[in-house]
Amino acid sequence: MSDTHLTAPTRFIEVHGDRFAYRRWGKPSGVPLFFVQHFRGGLDHWDPLLTDGLAEGREVILFNGRGVASSTGTPRNRIEDMADDIAMVIRALGLSQVDLLGFSIGGMQVQEVALRHPGLVRKLLLLGTGLRGGDPTMEPKVLQVAPNPVPTAEDFLYLFFGRSEAAKQAGLAFWERRHQRVDQDPPSSAEVAKAQAEAHVAYFAPLPGENPYAYLNAIQQSTLVLNGVNDIMIASINSWYLAQNIPNAQLLIYPDAGHGAQYQYPERFLKHAIQFLEE
Repeated sequence: MSDTHLTAPTRFIEVHGDRFAYRRWGKPSGVPLFFVQHFRGGLDHWDPLLTDGLAEGREVILFNGRGVASSTGTPRNRIEDMADDIAMVIRALGLSQVDLLGFSIGGMQVQEVALRHPGLVRKLLLLGTGLRGGDPTMEPKVLQVAPNPVPTAEDFLYLFFGRSEAAKQAGLAFWERRHQRVDQDPPSSAEVAKAQAEAHVAYFAPLPGENPYAYLNAIQQSTLVLNGVNDIMIASINSWYLAQNIPNAQLLIYPDAGHGAQYQYPERFLKHAIQFLEE
């Protein structure tokens, strides 16, 4: 029986003395899709509907960065260092090229992989994310809710989903799906939260120049940018800046949605992602 999101074993690969956790399954043809998660998120914060749906046509690899959840080591506090770790793990897995999907702070990391290690990246999917020097605006309540050691369903609804009743129901359905696996990845430590928060703040420091985002012109890979119309954590305008400055980018904005638009509209996103990866 083939592995799925619920059954794929957690594996480890050692790089420079630290063990990086990952799960890998799917159809081994073409270029694997490598997932990099949001703030403090681990292997079980992904949506099984999406990971298994994407695995029908390709291998998928879920990844924990240094010190995150079940990975060992001292957590990184610079996005660029996180990106270099990703590149090292990709190479250590014997892969010459991957498609990269990054969500939230993971989206910042995969941008840096494309900038620093361009030969490793075929295509990029940037979900609910920002960019170096971007707009740091967020709702003040986010800073009270996001650091909660054990996020509740209500926390996730506030942080990731739209405000309508339909959005709430979609959020609760996602919450149920993501808890279906029995052997859940352990939560990330307070040290991970601190390091990632430091990295986020530093990455959003203002940049000089008439167009501070021109550095993104160097990303030549085809890129899909997705966000909700009202992202309260990483302002949706950042997705426009990404699409405006990455030469081969396209932008999708989902209605009545926030930071986790792909979880609120999983069937829609799955179709969009497959079309993008296969075209």
